[in-house]
Amino acid sequence: MRAVNDSSSIPSFNSMPKSRTLARTAIITSLALLLASLSILYLHYFQPASPPVPGSANLHLKFTAHTNGIWSVMFSPQGELIASGGIDGTAKIWRVADGRVIHDLKHPQGVTALAFSRDGEYLATASYDSLVRLWRTGDGNLVKTFSGHEKTVWFVEFSPDGETLASSGEDKTVRLWDVDQESLKKTFAGHALNVWSVAFSPDGKILASSSFDKTIKIWDLATGNAERTVSEHSEAVLQVDFSPDGQLLASCGDDSTIRLWNTQDWSLIRTLSEDLEHVYACKFSPDGKQLLSGSRDRSTFGKLLQMILGETERNKGVTVRLWNVADGRLIQSFAEHVNDVHSVAFSPDGKWIAGGGADKTVRVWRK
Repeated sequence: MRAVNDSSSIPSFNSMPKSRTLARTAIITSLALLLASLSILYLHYFQPASPPVPGSANLHLKFTAHTNGIWSVMFSPQGELIASGGIDGTAKIWRVADGRVIHDLKHPQGVTALAFSRDGEYLATASYDSLVRLWRTGDGNLVKTFSGHEKTVWFVEFSPDGETLASSGEDKTVRLWDVDQESLKKTFAGHALNVWSVAFSPDGKILASSSFDKTIKIWDLATGNAERTVSEHSEAVLQVDFSPDGQLLASCGDDSTIRLWNTQDWSLIRTLSEDLEHVYACKFSPDGKQLLSGSRDRSTFGKLLQMILGETERNKGVTVRLWNVADGRLIQSFAEHVNDVHSVAFSPDGKWIAGGGADKTVRVWRK
């Protein structure tokens, strides 16, 4: 008898029940998602960040009195106190030695910037509510209020002679205030977007301003004219600072660079960009030989994971860096904060440094 080849009796993958195929697909998909989730958790919590560069400065104190992110920190001219201000609507004046709060200055909205007067008797603060306030540091009383900005004020700075207060903000302007008269002296309008910071030259003749429009403007204080626009940064310029001798201007920003400019002809001397993310702050040391910077603590992908999963002490990134101005060498870096550092400061004698940021803390190191 001839055999009959009946292929229909042999089971195939296509003839398997649909429910079994869907179940296998679901298992494979679940395993892939689990593996991806474990990889993400590893990256966030356990993958080693770039190791900090060791140096002689050691952590002295972690200040934790704020309840939300910190925008600004500054040492008093005498060096015994620090002022810090942040999103929690307070400016706190506290002792460097032990972190004890001397005055807690309440604001109706977040504090974005602060500055001690040259004699240390007053503290100026800026806020989301568009006002600049002047407080007496001896008793913590509010003594003057400067109104004129139309939106958030992002920075304040006293002139070298202490008679003028400069402020800048989201209304794209820089304003100069007469401290004694509590009145507006001049308004500089020239930036296309919000103005993040201002800095007086040591001789008090010019003012530098930095903006979200990617430029730095140099203003002649006698005429009120913008003498120069520096536009080499490729993203927002977040802070500017003059060296103590006035020969250099440092700028930093969202393009992950710090730039040093010759103030005689505004030529670029050096760009610092070693292992940097967005750079929020840069300050010269009192002797002008060093530069301190504060920055984002991880890459854009790392920030996304941080926003989703929260801060972690397990995998702290480098946020504060100490640079040698003469050759651009990185002297020391610090991985103590668990989130971005928005503000940095030197003590008047240069022996202490501080950084404050999004993790609600100020860290103080002794050099």
